[in-house]
Amino acid sequence: MKLSLRGIVFSALMAAILVLFGYISIPIGFSPVPITLQTLAVMLAGGLLGPLYGFLSVTMVVLLTALGFPLLHGTGGLAVLLGPTGGYVMMWPISALLIGLLLARINIKGVTGFILAFIIFELFGSLLVYVSGVPWLAYAYKMDLPEAMIQGFYPYIIGDLIKSAFAAIIIAPVRMVFPPQRLTGNVHSTVVKAES
Repeated sequence: MKLSLRGIVFSALMAAILVLFGYISIPIGFSPVPITLQTLAVMLAGGLLGPLYGFLSVTMVVLLTALGFPLLHGTGGLAVLLGPTGGYVMMWPISALLIGLLLARINIKGVTGFILAFIIFELFGSLLVYVSGVPWLAYAYKMDLPEAMIQGFYPYIIGDLIKSAFAAIIIAPVRMVFPPQRLTGNVHSTVVKAES
């Protein structure tokens, strides 16, 4: 598949937002995993840019971090990806990809569309990340899985529900005016117009 310059530019902009959201970080004393807005950025990447460019934008951040660029909380290198939050970070590109794929298959207009978008964001932008994040946290800190759930899952549930709702509120009206095909330069797609 051919990449467009516009799609690459928007991918880079979304990658910058992901990096910026990493600086909004609230540590909680009993866990090595801080509260951040990074999962919201991953949701927005898949939701705004679609599967290909959403995946590309998040993967850029992960790869550049692995190469040593200080992009996650001002730090970089393989040690970041192998640290306690590495399992979460490694799932981000897959999350953006799946969000983009699934949102393209639903009608996001109206209450039903909002609910479906919220469910997609919560399942694939939040809960899926824990599938790799919590076991990796348990491995990295040599704790059992129930303890890893206490430190790496339960404290974040309410915040993730709020981020998923916020992403759905943003994505629904934006996609009606600027669907991913328009943002990323695929001019052969039909632009979905908002209902009056």
